[in-house]
Amino acid sequence: MPELPEVETVKKALLKEVKGKKILSVSIYWDNIIAYPSVKEFKEKIKNQTIKDIARRGKFLMFKLDDYYLLSHLRMEGKYIIRKKDDPIEKHQHVLFHLDDNTDLRYRDTRKFGKMYLLEKDKAFNQKPLSDLGLEPWDKNLTEEYLKQKFHKKPIKTELLNQSIITGIGNIYADEILFLSKIDPNTLASNLKESDRKNIIDYTKIVLEKAIEKGGTTIKSYESSEGVHGGFQQNLLVHTKKECPICHSQIKKININGRGTYYCEKCQRKR
Repeated sequence: MPELPEVETVKKALLKEVKGKKILSVSIYWDNIIAYPSVKEFKEKIKNQTIKDIARRGKFLMFKLDDYYLLSHLRMEGKYIIRKKDDPIEKHQHVLFHLDDNTDLRYRDTRKFGKMYLLEKDKAFNQKPLSDLGLEPWDKNLTEEYLKQKFHKKPIKTELLNQSIITGIGNIYADEILFLSKIDPNTLASNLKESDRKNIIDYTKIVLEKAIEKGGTTIKSYESSEGVHGGFQQNLLVHTKKECPICHSQIKKININGRGTYYCEKCQRKR
């Protein structure tokens, strides 16, 4: 599943392709991808809207249009591709934005889990899904005290995946952050010390910045964008690995709330 670095990589790639172009109309072949408003309203409201810019909030792409934000959550395998308007519609291409330069911005999603929202600009941040999101990893308000207040009696791995606390962290990077912080992923977040919370903040920034620099992580069938293969998988220390790079003991894989979790029992202590 694309996490913050992958979405940031998609954002940068798409900006070069679609910034300044006008959406003349949209064809939708899988209605469930449109989460808000209705499909009929979505089609009507997006007509003749120009793509002014693309931002990111957590794991959401935010297409800045004239009057709206088009939010897109890629979920498991969503990706965007550019095609000429007359090119055949291929399998799994579910939403086609017809642009004013005779090209399509096509949303492809094998699993059909992706979601799109078209929100009025002046209301977007005060309604779901944006209103549910926590702080960005580089927000100045992301402090040790903030985490102390937000962390509850749940495994720290679970709390790192909670998008209402820190937004953008997913399964891969949570494992990497906890490994560098030397924290057992089963540790209750409420048991962490001040130094642990500070380490989590610091390593969250370090890991995500490095992943963005490398274009994200390509795992199995996921690529950040067409022809863009993330290079950060070469830098993974623990996720999907067999041997700890520090003590060379075997990496253990467990499930925490249904998420495959990799860690080193020797290097990562339980609090």
